[in-house]
Amino acid sequence: MSGFDDDEEEYRGEVALTPLGTDGEPVAAPVAARCHVAGHFSPLTGDYRWSGRLSASPGVTAAYEDGVRTVLIRTPGGDEGVAALAGPDLWGGHPVSGVGTPPYPVPRIDLGDLLD
Repeated sequence: MSGFDDDEEEYRGEVALTPLGTDGEPVAAPVAARCHVAGHFSPLTGDYRWSGRLSASPGVTAAYEDGVRTVLIRTPGGDEGVAALAGPDLWGGHPVSGVGTPPYPVPRIDLGDLLD
């Protein structure tokens, strides 16, 4: 069970966070961080939305202070997703949010199975 909602998939653990420029290309080497993110399919918008928080990390804060607002989050298992990076919270961590592929595996649905 997640700390977010029972209908959500989630990931909690180590990630490699790659700062991206406005063109979507890496602007710095990946930074190690811990994160907790969860998400769900939104039937209203027809997409997958996910959000969470990165634990306090000097490397992440330095990237944010250098103007980075988009990051690629990659888990040790190879799953990855692009997220918006927000400013630090009271505890020095950074909220993140994404739309589309999350940085953790989600169940795949075969539409053919639903029609049978």
